[in-house]
Amino acid sequence: MLVLVNQRRAAGAVCGGTPYAPVGPLVMNANLRTAARGHSADMAARNYFSHVSFDGRSYVDRILGAGYTLSGILSENIAAGQWAPDVVVDAWMASPAHCQNIMNGAFKSVGVGYAFSVASTYAFYWTQDFGGS
Repeated sequence: MLVLVNQRRAAGAVCGGTPYAPVGPLVMNANLRTAARGHSADMAARNYFSHVSFDGRSYVDRILGAGYTLSGILSENIAAGQWAPDVVVDAWMASPAHCQNIMNGAFKSVGVGYAFSVASTYAFYWTQDFGGS
């Protein structure tokens, strides 16, 4: 997923009619990855789809709780139902708000989470957590 997202960032994009120039690559951050993996796993296990955790925590709460040192802005993309990384990246790029997160040059790091549960509504759950450092 990191390779796919960085390819899109390098190419530039149009998000909701607004053109975005190419931006530098994201680097994987272990703390953001922990937050993203935890959220995807929680959504799959508890069968919900939301930026707000089942226990009421926001993505900011989860990211900081995973040990990420705040530097700049934070954001999150989530998706459910897409079975492969390229399919979910295509879906995010077709959504203006998700595309804007991917193309935001203020984000320098990312963490990606994925979980699967056949017993859940969407089966496949994806989370991208973005940070400024």
